[in-house]
Amino acid sequence: MTASVTSTTEQHESNPPERAYRHPAWLERLFGVARRGSTVGTEIRGGVVTFFAMAYIVILNPIIIGGTETRAATDVLGGWLPNGQVAAATALTAGVMTILFGVVANLPFGLAAGLGVNSFLAVSVIQDVTWQEAMGLVVINGVVITILSLTGLRERIFDAIPQQLKTAITVGIGLFIAFIGLVDAGFVRSSGIASPPVQLADNGSISTWPVVMFVITLVIMGVLMARKVRGALLIGLVVSTILAMILEGVLHLGSSVDSAGGWSLNVPELPSTLLSVPDLSLVGAVDFGAFARIGWLSATMLVFTLFFTSFFDAMGTMTGLAKAAGLADEQGNFPRLRSAMVMEGVAVAAGGATSCSANTVFVDSAAGVGEGARTGLASVVTGLLFLAAMFLTPLTAIVPSEVAAAALVAVGSLMVAQIRDIDWSEYSAALPVFLTITVMPLTYSIANGIGVGFISWVVIRTLSGRWRDISPLMWVVALGFLVYFARGPIETLMGV
Repeated sequence: MTASVTSTTEQHESNPPERAYRHPAWLERLFGVARRGSTVGTEIRGGVVTFFAMAYIVILNPIIIGGTETRAATDVLGGWLPNGQVAAATALTAGVMTILFGVVANLPFGLAAGLGVNSFLAVSVIQDVTWQEAMGLVVINGVVITILSLTGLRERIFDAIPQQLKTAITVGIGLFIAFIGLVDAGFVRSSGIASPPVQLADNGSISTWPVVMFVITLVIMGVLMARKVRGALLIGLVVSTILAMILEGVLHLGSSVDSAGGWSLNVPELPSTLLSVPDLSLVGAVDFGAFARIGWLSATMLVFTLFFTSFFDAMGTMTGLAKAAGLADEQGNFPRLRSAMVMEGVAVAAGGATSCSANTVFVDSAAGVGEGARTGLASVVTGLLFLAAMFLTPLTAIVPSEVAAAALVAVGSLMVAQIRDIDWSEYSAALPVFLTITVMPLTYSIANGIGVGFISWVVIRTLSGRWRDISPLMWVVALGFLVYFARGPIETLMGV
């Protein structure tokens, strides 16, 4: 994909490329690969790139919500989720839900355990309930989202969002994933002081080989994309991983846990074994006793918080990805919108049912979209690789996060290009748009960016005399976000 991809859904569906595509007719009927201007090879390549961009979740999710006997996120009763079981459940759920999403919604988006929800569970929720009860709340959250999607209410909320804000969401997500990439690579770090809160690498100096490897990878990808080389991101990932393995073989950098100059997550070296038998003991280990343990009001507030994080994170992510893929029309709508929203709600519930946390559309799918993926076939490829990852968990750890992070930065730059479609002449719209774009990366949350954007849009447009242009649903959602942002004081007042 290049930054100039702006074709509407109608153009993709009605004007396929003139060259012939040689693939089975059933594949075309199911996914419409040619109709969307793609090829089977491009879809496979995009699916592979998306997997490698997302594969870190199989390693990272256990670190957040799992643990070992010596280090774990323990719940109110001292219980914890074993790392190996979390990894297996994470790969299983991501694989199954991504495949189903690809077939039903026919969009090139990968799904896996969302980082916002799992962190909230590990830091806050399990202080009051057990892990099994926390996952029960996630299931309830997913059911609510699915019902709203099936009834069309979620789609109506989506349609009520002004086009300016939809575009701002795309741009904000582009900055967000680029920031994620920079942080994951260690190119941007916390300064440890109030001001400035972040800094370049180590005290403004690039002093470790993994960060150098990130820069090299970004340069490789940038040059290949600038020269319009097909498979630029995948080639960059493969070549850079090989270089990283050579670097590790020569310098023996190891993990950052053991050495200050080591790799932050995955050490790029061949594992001692390629196969492992997945332990799926966590599947179905769910308890709905949170309401009895902490009371209906407290449990409902937890579900409310989970709901807002899941509901709007996914909606914003899908909007941005669809626009980046050139599948969205001028209003930001894309093919099978309702199916996509329903399947995302099912994925949230499935993540709770398998105890790997709520699954959602991953913004990292932008890597595959940037590689040219346009249909659900890419998602099927990504999902199959996740299922294989259950057995090949050691192999998925070869690609260092510093290398994968470069793909996020490269694709983020393409998504930010959508800023050209925003009309900055009307300040009552410009300020909410600006806040949406900036709050996402600065607070590390898509939901926060959307919430601030919605509230400021309603308030500023109303006080500027433009209240007639605001949909009633925008008022309802903005009020909901006000409650969401003020949930701490509200809980205190209610004695929760």
